Amino acid sequence: MNTNLIAFFIGLFGSVHCIGMCGPLAFAVPSFHSSWWLVVADKITYNLGRVITYSFLGLLIGLLGRQLWLAGLQQGVSIISGVLIIAAGLSRLLKIKFSQSGYISKILAPVNRLLTYALKHKAGHLAIGLLNGFLPCGFVYLALVGAVNTSSPFASAQYMFWFGMGTFPLMLIATVSSGLIGPSVRRSINRGMPYVMVCLGLWFLVRGLGLNIPYLSPAKQSSGVTICH
Repeated sequence: MNTNLIAFFIGLFGSVHCIGMCGPLAFAVPSFHSSWWLVVADKITYNLGRVITYSFLGLLIGLLGRQLWLAGLQQGVSIISGVLIIAAGLSRLLKIKFSQSGYISKILAPVNRLLTYALKHKAGHLAIGLLNGFLPCGFVYLALVGAVNTSSPFASAQYMFWFGMGTFPLMLIATVSSGLIGPSVRRSINRGMPYVMVCLGLWFLVRGLGLNIPYLSPAKQSSGVTICH
C-alpha cells in the first residue's frame, strides 16, 4: 500500500476537522483584492504555506526516523505507532479526554505571538499559512507518526507534503467560500474518523509484525553476520 496515498487520505479526512479548528484563522486573513481570481490566489498561497510547514516538519521527523532505521528499530517503531494510533482512535470512540500539558502551551506561545503579530500587521497569506502549520493539531500529529515510519528524511517530507495536499482542496473551498461545509457535515465525518484511525493503527501494527504478507506486512529483516564459504 502506498504510504503517500495514505497520507493524502489522512489529510483529506482531517481537513474537515481542520475547517472547524483552523478555519476561523483562515477566514480572519483578509484579502484586499477586488478581482475574484486574486482572492483565490491569496487563499492558495495561504494553504501552500501550510503545506510547506508540514513538509518541513516531515523532514525534521524523518531525521529521527532515519536514525531508527539505521539502528534496525523500524519494525518496533511501526508497532508502537500502530498502538498509539489505535489508542487515540479508541479514546475518541469512548470519549476519553486527556488534560493538556501546560508545557505544550509554553512551547507554542512564540508561534501564537508571531501569528498575532502577523495578523495585526497584515503580513500576508503565505507568512500566516507557514505559521499556521506549526499550531497543534491531532491530525498533524497522526500524520507525523506515519512519517517517522518512512525510510528517509526525504520520504518523510514527501509523506507530509501529500498529507498537506490532502488538506488542500476542502480548506481552499472553505476559505474561498467562507465555510461551504456546514457543522452537521463536519460532525458526521468527525464521527467516522476514529474508525479510520483504528484501521490505520492496525495497518502499522500488522506491518511491524513482519508476517511476510506482500505490500502489507513485509518479513522481518534477518540480522547477524553473513558467513562466506
